[in-house]
Amino acid sequence: MPVDLGQLLESSGAVLRGHFLLTSGRHSDVYFEKFRILEQPHVLSALCTELASHYRDAGVELVAGPTTGGIIIAFEVARQMGLPAVYIESENGIKTLRRNKSIPEGVKTLIVDDVLTTGTSLLESRTAIETHGGKVVGYGVLIDRSVPGADFGLPLYGSYRVQAQSFAPEEIPDWLAQIPLIKPGTRAAAAGV
Repeated sequence: MPVDLGQLLESSGAVLRGHFLLTSGRHSDVYFEKFRILEQPHVLSALCTELASHYRDAGVELVAGPTTGGIIIAFEVARQMGLPAVYIESENGIKTLRRNKSIPEGVKTLIVDDVLTTGTSLLESRTAIETHGGKVVGYGVLIDRSVPGADFGLPLYGSYRVQAQSFAPEEIPDWLAQIPLIKPGTRAAAAGV
């Protein structure tokens, strides 16, 4: 029997409602708390199974994920696919491979991450992999809340796709502005916010 991923996310406590300042600098009434997913192996495993299944026949040779949450996701997707994983960290504000890590030239790499809104983390991770000689062949995210039709230049698959509105700071509707603002997440908000 297929797993209802939406219900799994709701019951895990990962779906929060209120007024949130996203790392992109945009505002939303829905936030996905990745740590509620990462704390529960059965939830994380179910979402990662979707990614591993989708990319199983895509010729992927390596799975990469950015810190913080992406490294756990990379580990689990790689484990399910029987592949090695690498972890992308920040150094002086730039995403890179650290700890003397190298990858074979041209290795076909899948980049995975937690929640997609604007794609900044995916694009920075792609630059890191390509700088080290890898060939990124696609992206996988646990939750895709990006604008419909967004193009990241490579195949993208989200285990769970949700239509979650977000607003530029100057476009916040009155009903949302009346709710106290919360800044969750691990990355600083976009400049000018």
